[in-house]
Amino acid sequence: MSKTDWSQATQPVLKKYKGKAHPLEYKSIYQLVVMVILSAQDSDKHINQVAPPLFSVFPDMKSLSRENAEALFPFISKVRNFGNKAKWLVELAQTIKEDKKIPLTMEDLIKLPGIGRKSANVIMREAGVKAEGVIVDLHVLRVAPRLGIAIGTDPKKIEKQIMEVIPQKNWGDIGMAISFLGRETCRPTNPKHNECVMKNTCDYFKSLQS
Repeated sequence: MSKTDWSQATQPVLKKYKGKAHPLEYKSIYQLVVMVILSAQDSDKHINQVAPPLFSVFPDMKSLSRENAEALFPFISKVRNFGNKAKWLVELAQTIKEDKKIPLTMEDLIKLPGIGRKSANVIMREAGVKAEGVIVDLHVLRVAPRLGIAIGTDPKKIEKQIMEVIPQKNWGDIGMAISFLGRETCRPTNPKHNECVMKNTCDYFKSLQS
């Protein structure tokens, strides 16, 4: 990896996207938790369409905890891996029972069914609590190695590498910022180099110039 000062080098992307709302259109932390679980291996856009009818019937943890997984099928049957996700959501609701008891620490969140580090990082960022990690979604997985801030394809290893070179105060924003860069600019094919705020420090862009 290059000896770039990533704390400084990432300022343009942090400035561009700091505080930008997550693409999931949730109205409460309960809704966010449900939507984050549903969105795994699916698109945020699709989950935004699926969620409102689901929430009209299951407006909170309490209502969800009273049901079995099959009760969710009519609402989420077009979501990828919906069978497991329905099971996880009901288990989670029966564990938490009330919206106000939703945990907001990494340790407690990743104990819940259907929630890994990425989902926990998203929930903590949106809840405004102190970050304990960095969001590494599919966009970050692709863009971070392109930039040169991390190497490899393992989300946990990429998260650890980013945490080592970015101050903790920016952990909550940097993953989401890189994700937005990946969604809008650093596309899998034909990245928009001319529009990229990171091109001056990007390994991939530099390699194209040589």
